[in-house]
Amino acid sequence: MSSIPATTESLSHALDVKSTDPAEAISILRQIIENPSSSAESLRIKEQAISNLSDLLTQEKRGEELKSLLTVLRPFFSLIPKAKTAKIVRGVLDAVAKIPGTSQLQISLCREMVEWTRLEKRTFLRQRVEARLAALLMESKEYSEALTLISGLVKEVRRLDDKLLLVDIDLLECKLHFSLRNLPKAKAALTAARTAANAIYVPPAQQGTIDLQSGILHAEEKDYKTAFSYFFEAFEAFNALEDPRAVFSLKYMLLCKIMVNQADDVAGLISSKAGLLYMGVELDAMKAVADAHSKRSLKDFEVALKAYQAQLEEDPIVHRHLSSLYDTLLEQNLCRLIEPFSRVEILHIAELIGLPVDTVENKLSQMILERKFAGTLDQGAGCLIIFEDQKPDAIFSATLETISNISKVVDSLYLKSAKIMA
Repeated sequence: MSSIPATTESLSHALDVKSTDPAEAISILRQIIENPSSSAESLRIKEQAISNLSDLLTQEKRGEELKSLLTVLRPFFSLIPKAKTAKIVRGVLDAVAKIPGTSQLQISLCREMVEWTRLEKRTFLRQRVEARLAALLMESKEYSEALTLISGLVKEVRRLDDKLLLVDIDLLECKLHFSLRNLPKAKAALTAARTAANAIYVPPAQQGTIDLQSGILHAEEKDYKTAFSYFFEAFEAFNALEDPRAVFSLKYMLLCKIMVNQADDVAGLISSKAGLLYMGVELDAMKAVADAHSKRSLKDFEVALKAYQAQLEEDPIVHRHLSSLYDTLLEQNLCRLIEPFSRVEILHIAELIGLPVDTVENKLSQMILERKFAGTLDQGAGCLIIFEDQKPDAIFSATLETISNISKVVDSLYLKSAKIMA
């Protein structure tokens, strides 16, 4: 393919046909990039051509071509400053990330770029590509490899004292440990991220991410009031930036209200000025859960879980807390239903609560073991036998106290007699 001169006219022609004939525009832009000219003006035009080509390939969802573009551009990278190279590489990686279903392609591309940056001794770029690779591996649930990569990267970046990158890596390490259910290490990584962030200016989006992660960790420790305040800070930051993560911060705020038995506040938050901007299926899901919680209705709760499965069951943070909430609701309902009885068929309780017999039987046995109520299961007759709460008789504790005091008196008399005899 013959190259086209790297001029403003060539670039303008490519942009003119961009909307009508994307394939032609891609061809022209490729030829501009392949032009051997290395004058300052040509390099500037080529940079613009690369940016436009990335956008077009993203629009056409050609992920493999974006990957090969970075290989083609390697000779060009030797002609431009390292900072510009880093900007172009990260721009292409961002472009690939915009194409749905390209996780494995992104991982493969990042691995290739890490190898190339090692050979070229481009430490600044390598560290950022490795951080992105670790994030992609975490999303793909390849936790052990991601953790190994992050551990080495943290030590290296701490030596260089690159605070901004260190905040990113510490946050990533926090998310990784949280995914592995290692809360102490997740909290330690978050503290390290906060310490690094306090020493520099942190962009609002990054500060919002720190607050969001802080809220998630506090919620995991059942400290929902503190978690709510962190989610609120994150929501304000993301809302000001019109970041799509704002809706998730608001969703987690609503979750905290439900978990502290303030489900009635959910409607007020949703109908607030900020809440109305994010009306949609995410908030509808939380409102359905709040309504079910207010009514103490397990049936409504299960309907909400089925109707909004993607928003509730598939969100790991919400799912974890709602599982706990479901158990609490189930226990409360079962305690209320068995209260009038001393002996009742398990089938009858299952019919009253609207759940399968096996589920009810398993839950009742768990509650008995956890001493939520006194009773036993007669599985032969299919009945639950509830015992009356045995009030502790004060005479037993008083008798034990008296015996203890007599023992002390006897010991004291023995010591005195021993002294007299001596």
